[in-house]
Amino acid sequence: MRTYLDFEKPIAELESKVADLQTISSEEDSVSISEEIEKLQQKARQALADTYAKLSPWQKTQVARHPDRPHCMAFVTALIEDFTPLAGDRYFAEDYAIIGGMGRFAGRSVMLIGHEKGSDTESRIKHNFGMARPEGYRKAIRLMAMADRFAMPVITIVDTAGAYPGIGAEERGQAEAIARSTDACIGLGVPLISVVVGEGGSGGAVAIASANRILMLEHAIYTVASPEAAASILWRDSARAIDAATNMKITAQ
Repeated sequence: MRTYLDFEKPIAELESKVADLQTISSEEDSVSISEEIEKLQQKARQALADTYAKLSPWQKTQVARHPDRPHCMAFVTALIEDFTPLAGDRYFAEDYAIIGGMGRFAGRSVMLIGHEKGSDTESRIKHNFGMARPEGYRKAIRLMAMADRFAMPVITIVDTAGAYPGIGAEERGQAEAIARSTDACIGLGVPLISVVVGEGGSGGAVAIASANRILMLEHAIYTVASPEAAASILWRDSARAIDAATNMKITAQ
């Protein structure tokens, strides 16, 4: 079942009417019903195009966080051939919030590293909602060093609300891991291209996105802090997240 955002309610109503008419149409073969369905579908498509042509920064934030939005592995499946995942930081553990491995893009060998949020409750818990721990960033450092040795360009897929702020992560050196990962990006001797496909949240994103070229999808966001966090810091009121999103210049535009 499709998930609709609050500003998509008019579109949801039109598509609901279409679904109802399609049910009737399957029971009664009627030309007039088919024509009405076509009119409503066209109206829904136009409403969708008009709505997404003028999204506010806060609405883009909602789209970037949409539960049905494709994540790292969806892009890997669609774009990377012969993907071979590589695991572990060789110090502590495997962090499933960051996916990494070798594959071929457009016929060329590349190293791909990206945040993975998961697509359902079970996978989201496994991938910690894309919030990486220190071992995830240390894995990224290891894979970037490997790419450097084998002269493979690096592609990073950025989609995270931020690095995981838990006590264990802090005890294991979260800030140090982010800093070293950022330094590894800057020091690479091979090209590094980063693509923000959803949320690009704070240092958790910068750690794998300090690249030669940074790209953003049309409805992605890149922020120094989430709008809610920024509103809490600036105005002591997270309810002003809409104001924060508007003033932080977080969109690709």
